[in-house]
Amino acid sequence: MILPTLGSPQKLFYSVDLLQEEARHLVEKGAISRQQPIYILCQYIPAREWVGLECELEKCDYLLRDSIGDLIGKENWGDD
Repeated sequence: MILPTLGSPQKLFYSVDLLQEEARHLVEKGAISRQQPIYILCQYIPAREWVGLECELEKCDYLLRDSIGDLIGKENWGDD
């Protein structure tokens, strides 16, 4: 979920892209639904990491009350 930055093992890089991937994975597993708010993801992310991710979400204009569907975007369906 988080990656250390080059040259400084104490600093961590938080990415909304990584959070989106984690959310997609949880939706595909059925652990969460697309209609639930983004803050539900804090149950699956360690608290020390969540604080940084919250800041990144805010920078990208996501609110914690926005739905998971807003975060992960539309689903791509294969041929039925």
